[in-house]
Amino acid sequence: MRSLITKVGVLAAAFMVLATGSARASTLEVKVPFPFVVHGQTMPAGEYRVTDDGGVVQFRGEKSNHAHMFVLTIPASGHDPAGNSPALTFRRYENQYRLAGIWESTTQGREINR
Repeated sequence: MRSLITKVGVLAAAFMVLATGSARASTLEVKVPFPFVVHGQTMPAGEYRVTDDGGVVQFRGEKSNHAHMFVLTIPASGHDPAGNSPALTFRRYENQYRLAGIWESTTQGREINR
């Protein structure tokens, strides 16, 4: 019985190492030519480094833009509107744009969790 528990523990530890090793953050560098809103916070127009780490997305302004924010996301349904190119999608509300989604490829995208 003890050896069975030891084997299960070793397998569980190996699975955790493999799962952790295969998880990786993906990073996009984007230029947004207009100010946009994310969860009520206005981000200025500019260049951003967008890092998706398993549903938590970090926006970090580049160069003179020092804006910084973390956003929770959920898997998106549908297809990338830019084809197979990485893209951010926005929805226009009156005179402002709100970030709606982040697409890494044709079928891999994240929606902003509301």
